[in-house]
Order: sequence, then C-alpha cells, then structure tokens
Amino acid sequence: MTSEEPALSPHGAVDAIDSVSVLAEESRRRMFTFIRRAGRPVTRDEAAASIGVSRKLAAFHLDKLVTAGLLRARYGDPGAPRRVGRQPKVYEPTDLQIAVSIPQRRHELLAGLLLEGVLGQTDGHTAAAAATGAAADAGRRLGEQERERSRPGRLGTERALTMCERMLDAYGYEPVRETPTRVRLRNCPFHPLAGQAAELVCGLNHAFLDGYLHGLDATAVQAVLAPSPGECCVVLTDPTASPQSRTRD
Repeated sequence: MTSEEPALSPHGAVDAIDSVSVLAEESRRRMFTFIRRAGRPVTRDEAAASIGVSRKLAAFHLDKLVTAGLLRARYGDPGAPRRVGRQPKVYEPTDLQIAVSIPQRRHELLAGLLLEGVLGQTDGHTAAAAATGAAADAGRRLGEQERERSRPGRLGTERALTMCERMLDAYGYEPVRETPTRVRLRNCPFHPLAGQAAELVCGLNHAFLDGYLHGLDATAVQAVLAPSPGECCVVLTDPTASPQSRTRD
C-alpha cells in the first residue's frame, strides 16, 4: 500500500451511486462523453453546441457534473488567443474512477497490498509477510491521519469504537455495534477473494485493522480474528469488558 491511499475516503459506495446517478439524464451523459473524448478543456459554449442546448441549460448540466466530482472547472482556454478580461470557464474530466458495488468491495486496496508484497519479497522475507507488513503500515497511516484530523485526546472504549465505525463504514465493512464494547463487521470488502485464500486475505485484513487502531492510539480496543459465515473475519472489542457486555444480544 502506498501513501496514496486516502484517509477517510469521501467516495464510498453511497457517493459513487450519487455520482453515477448524475449520468442518468441523457443530455448530461452525452455532454460528459463529449468532454471526456475531447482531449482538451471544453468551454461552456462548446459543451452546449455538442448536444444542441442553450448555454444556460449547459451550465446547469455542467455544474451537476462538477458537483458529482466527474468534471473540474477553471478559468482559461489554453487554445484561444489571449484576450482582455477574464478568460472563459473551461471543463475537463477529473481522475475520479467510479466503481459501484453493493455490498461495497475494496479489491483495489487488496491488490495494492499484494503488489507491495510481491515487490517487497526478498530471500528472507516472503511476499505474504511483506504484504502483511504493508497492510499494517497502511492501517497505521490511516489511523494517524484520523487522529491528527480529529485530535480526540485519550480514547476510551466508546469514543474509540465510534471513531472506528466511521472508518469502517467508509471502507464498506458495514459495522454493527453488537454490544457497547463490541463491533462486528457484517461485510467483507475483500469477498469473494477472501474465500479463495482465507488465511492470506484474513491475515491482511486483520493487520490493516490492527494497524489502524495503533495509529489511532485506541489502546482500549483490539482487532480480533473471529470468522463468521458471510461476514468479515475481524471484530473490534474491548478485551477488558465483562463477559456479559461481550455477549451477542
């Protein structure tokens, strides 16, 4: 995993669905296709002409595409002669890649960890070990970023689990608070690959979540391997809690 992996990614499954839904309108979809294929920044007038609508209606569609993260807008037309006054607004595609999966999957995260494992393999360090280390590092960076952003101070069980639930939800784990001291993860973001190599994938998943807790400095909570059919192999729990509070309701 490289440092490019975002912190709490703003583009989870719900946001991806929202972005895709913007393209459900035919004129907007045709305009977006035209801009993607242009290979250069496109003006509002050009976008309007591409689908035969007014400049005002084109501006409405373009604003929707920008808000959805599919286009970026800026002032300046590099291909036009320099004129006095403000340059026209131009539009171009962003680098956002949208994949919608319900339930949410994170195969790109798993692929990045496995790639680092292959690249980090040495005579005394297997690919699996290197990938596990990369997973722990990625989780730790994520936890450190969230701690720096929120500055929570000392984390007790309740606050730690609440912060973890936000990250887990963003990454598609579908967390459920079984008890006040235990969070079970209803979805495995790495399914169905986890079923093909359970020991490897579950080990990477555990290292990633354990690393996150360390980066967050959430010492009151542990990531524990507790496989359950159809769910994630890890639960987050307070090991010091009473047996009654750790029992499934």
